[in-house]
Amino acid sequence: MERPCFADLGDITLFYTDHGEGGTPLLLVHGWGADSQEWVWHLPALSADRRVIAVDLRGHGYSTAPESGNNPRRMAGDLVRLCALLDIPRVVAVGHSMGAVIVSLLAAEHPELVEAVVTVEPGYGYTGFVAENMPGMIQALRKGDTGAIAVQIDEWSYGAASPDWLRLWHARRLRATPPHVLIEAFEALFGGDEPIGLRPHSDELLRRRACPVLTFWFDPAQADWERSLFKHPQSRAVVWEGSGHRLHEERPAEFVSVVTRWLKTLGRAPRS
Repeated sequence: MERPCFADLGDITLFYTDHGEGGTPLLLVHGWGADSQEWVWHLPALSADRRVIAVDLRGHGYSTAPESGNNPRRMAGDLVRLCALLDIPRVVAVGHSMGAVIVSLLAAEHPELVEAVVTVEPGYGYTGFVAENMPGMIQALRKGDTGAIAVQIDEWSYGAASPDWLRLWHARRLRATPPHVLIEAFEALFGGDEPIGLRPHSDELLRRRACPVLTFWFDPAQADWERSLFKHPQSRAVVWEGSGHRLHEERPAEFVSVVTRWLKTLGRAPRS
């Protein structure tokens, strides 16, 4: 049964729902300008035989939006505190886009907490033309109608197979996210002195993940790049060409199937 709750962490309150029981809990982490509703298609199947926590990050959904500190590193710290509050010693951390950066930070900086990581179309590893355009996007978010600019930026997330409802759903979520949260989080990923969403900073982060990693990409080149940084023999990269950035929402049943089959292999000897 779903158990909705608000976790009081002192400086902020996080909304989360708690589903299922058994196994190492899954911690589901949404992307930029979204919320935990992103996982509604996956929760019933994922929670059939294990506990699953789906959380709204600070500044998103029903969680508190502080005036500052809305960046991936602080968000990762919030999740550490949430797990401690819930008395959860180990998780399999699952993250989409910015959420993939956050769960990778958890794996790198709190390895005692993270048994394995699943990243979905991660918000890291950008290079070339995309990376070169990030400063302009940050300036546009700061100087223009932030919500409208965020929706424009989000347009790259969709492909020919992406349903119209998915575009509308996420456009409304972006519009509902406080502008300062969108700006802070985006700039922390792709601007400043240490943009962890861009290479080579992303390389440095991923090399610190020692646990098994399952990653999903629509771009084979990005998958090859991340595969080269794996540290664990049971890590795996999956490529779904033709899908969009929200491939887990476009193909939820297939996504759940791949994740659950991979989780069952953990702890077994890898194939030679």
